[in-house]
Amino acid sequence: MNKFSYLKAFCSPFKRPKLKWYFGPVAIGTPYFFPRKAINDPDKPGYLKFVPKKIGFDFVSLGWKTKWTSTDYRFECAPLWSFVFFGKQIAVIFKAPEQDHYWEAWLYYENNTTGTRQQRIETCRTKFPMKWTVSDKNGERSVDYYDLILKTKYK
Repeated sequence: MNKFSYLKAFCSPFKRPKLKWYFGPVAIGTPYFFPRKAINDPDKPGYLKFVPKKIGFDFVSLGWKTKWTSTDYRFECAPLWSFVFFGKQIAVIFKAPEQDHYWEAWLYYENNTTGTRQQRIETCRTKFPMKWTVSDKNGERSVDYYDLILKTKYK
C-alpha cells in the first residue's frame, strides 16, 4: 500500500492534485520508458528483452529521493496510472500545483511531522521552508510556495 501513499494528499492540508487524462496512441512513459514487459531473450539465455505491452496496467508511484540528508527531499516524477490496449493508452496523471515544491513539502509533512494538521504545517514552514527568490521579466521577488500549495484554511 506504500506505493499508493501519495493518495493521502487528497485528504491533507495541501490542495488536491488535478487529474490530467490522456487518451490516444501509447505516448506516456511510465515514467522513463513506454509501457513494456520483460521476456526471456531467446538469442541470449539469461538476459531479458523488453517488448511493448499489448495489454496491461502500470501504476507509477510518486518518484522522489533524498539528496544530502534524510529530510532533503527531491521530486522526480508525478504519480500516474496507465492502461495499454493494442497500441492505445489511457493514462491518468496526478498534476499538483507547483509540482516540485508541492511534492517535496508534502513528503516532509507526511514523513517528518507529528501533531495536529496545523501543528504539522507550522513545523513544515519552520523546518522545511519553501521561500524562494524568483527572477522574471519584472525583476526579483520572494515567493513562499506554501501559500500556493496549501488549502486556504491552512495558510
